[in-house]
Amino acid sequence: MGKSLISNTIRKQRFMHGEMTQQALADAVGVTRQTIISLEQEKYSPSLELAFKIAKVFEQPLDEVFSYKG
Repeated sequence: MGKSLISNTIRKQRFMHGEMTQQALADAVGVTRQTIISLEQEKYSPSLELAFKIAKVFEQPLDEVFSYKG
């Protein structure tokens, strides 16, 4: 699997929100920890629904968490 064209600040956001673990974020949005790992490493592009869920957990606008590198 190659690098995604979607970049993100998930790791930074987790630490800004009480050093949230990957597992806690995964549980909050209904995915596996492995999915969060893949997202943070930009090996996976989230669905639009997942992207919105993650942004909502961090109480941030979507474009503060995700951006398109195309």
